[in-house]
Amino acid sequence: MNGLQAYQRVNTQTSITDADPHKLIQLLYNGAIERINMAKSRIQAKDYAAKGQLLNKAIEIIGGLRAFLDFEKGGELATRLEALYDYMERTLLEASAKNDVAKLDEVLNLLRSVKDGWDGIREEVVSQQQAAV
Repeated sequence: MNGLQAYQRVNTQTSITDADPHKLIQLLYNGAIERINMAKSRIQAKDYAAKGQLLNKAIEIIGGLRAFLDFEKGGELATRLEALYDYMERTLLEASAKNDVAKLDEVLNLLRSVKDGWDGIREEVVSQQQAAV
């Protein structure tokens, strides 16, 4: 492992340790987006093994996002997000099988849209958490 990779691993571990639940979800979105972008570059480099590993990790991350859904509190929104995450996972599998960069871009756009919404409620969530303490 080179120095940059070691630094990134420590930085990521520190971010996770210090993160509140809302921040953890943000980190998951960032991780999925990062891996899909890396997979796109692996397709262009014709490194299909690395592409597969990266997309598998992105699918695992989306599965983790799915596991965080609270259907009691989230109601219809949680149900819709579950369907969207399912679609993203299936689309990533298809993109991987066909080395389809357009499908990867589609999932990236969806992830960014959901992440933007999640980022937009950050201050409200942090305020509620502080009020509860």
